[in-house]
Amino acid sequence: MQVKYTLPILAAAGFLFAAYTVINSNKPIPVAPVVAPPASAPFTSFIAGSGIVEAKSQNIAIGTPLSGIVKTVAIKVGDKVKVGAPLFYLDDRDTRAELAVKRADLAKARAGVNEAKASVRDTQSLSALAEAITDRRAISSEELLRRRNALLINTTKLGSAEALVQQAEAALTTTQTTLARLVVQAPINGEVLQVNIRPGEFAQAGALNTPLLVLGNMEQLHVRVDIDENDAWRFDQNSKAVAFLRGNPNFKTDLIPAYVEPYVVPKKSLTGDSSEQVDTRVLQALYSFDRNQLPVYVGQQLDVFIEARDYSGDGRPPL
Repeated sequence: MQVKYTLPILAAAGFLFAAYTVINSNKPIPVAPVVAPPASAPFTSFIAGSGIVEAKSQNIAIGTPLSGIVKTVAIKVGDKVKVGAPLFYLDDRDTRAELAVKRADLAKARAGVNEAKASVRDTQSLSALAEAITDRRAISSEELLRRRNALLINTTKLGSAEALVQQAEAALTTTQTTLARLVVQAPINGEVLQVNIRPGEFAQAGALNTPLLVLGNMEQLHVRVDIDENDAWRFDQNSKAVAFLRGNPNFKTDLIPAYVEPYVVPKKSLTGDSSEQVDTRVLQALYSFDRNQLPVYVGQQLDVFIEARDYSGDGRPPL
């Protein structure tokens, strides 16, 4: 009898469990509370755009004119540098050895000039003595001609020796220039924002995806705003603009127009990778702001709203 009632009881229990599971799984998942609400536009009619903070001088990607092994990095992130301050040094042992050779070549060339000058003076004396003889029977015409030609030849050799000195000086200057180019210097007064090289690493010349150093003038920050080309006709650079800090819309600041880059460009991802693009074009406007109003860093994104005129549905200004 127990087996007779056990199976129906188990079946009923399984049915009830399945029904409970289905009902419980259909309950809506509660929405997680918003950590920070998104920023809302303070204007009735506006243009919204994403902005990225950059230095006033733009973020300068420092490169090197010559490839080589990094010998010394003279700065660190956060350092303030002046124009011409050394940033890093490349291995210069080969160039210094070449410099010593060029200096020796120059010394040899100058010694050749002194030797040529002595030869000219000697032949000038001999030629002057021959020319001073009034009685031509005392000296043959052949000897007189030989002394004149000797003076001419030595004078030409002096010119050649002086040309060799100029050539040696130019070669020395070239090597000194190469040596100077192995010291990468700051092009502006600014602050070091990023350092991507270490002593012993190879610094490649040319355009790089990851710059060796990033430098910028931090006395004033700019925000670069991407304005969709569909909104470009509504944009007025003299209109009011407000930027909100992403993650906390309570931080906001009024923007001051700096300038507009009048060339509409393909939009790029704000990660900075030139290969990340979307199928739209944007007009880029730059604004300045008071750094004390926003706790931001270079490269940080902002939500920007620009006041726009309220146009009618036909796309014309209201009368």
